[in-house]
Amino acid sequence: MNITNDLLNNIGIYFTNIDIGYILIAMAAIILIMFIIILIMLNQMKKIKRLKNRLDKFMLDEEGKSLEEDLGKIYNDNKFLKENAEQNKKDIRALYRNMEKAYQKMGLVKYDAFNQMGGQLSFSLALLNENNDGFIINSVHSTEGCYSYTKEIKAGECAISLGDEEKEALEMAMGI
Repeated sequence: MNITNDLLNNIGIYFTNIDIGYILIAMAAIILIMFIIILIMLNQMKKIKRLKNRLDKFMLDEEGKSLEEDLGKIYNDNKFLKENAEQNKKDIRALYRNMEKAYQKMGLVKYDAFNQMGGQLSFSLALLNENNDGFIINSVHSTEGCYSYTKEIKAGECAISLGDEEKEALEMAMGI
């Protein structure tokens, strides 16, 4: 037997006719690969350290306070604003529904009901909501007194015939 096989047999490896040179070359190759892996890991650790330093620098403001607290506050503020925006939308819808029924449009025509009177003391006033529902108040002023009456308007129409001034006030209110 040769020395190489005796040495391998003593350590518990039983091979016959194996040259120890091959084993040394294989071990040298494994050591070289491990050395390369260590170099790569060191390079990665340097990159991680640089990133950590950049993150630490980023997370502190000019006065050295943590930006994490500020980001948390911004998140809470954003959440609060979203909740309020939803409530505001609901409130606006409710206001819009109420405003549909409110008188928004107006037409006013002043006139002289009788030729002997001056100063255009008589008038027709049309008040309409968004759907052109409402009424016309007509006030006629004469030497004997002042008389007022109303006519109901539905969808821009009146069931009772309108005088010229009333038609003009209605058209003015509807924007015609």
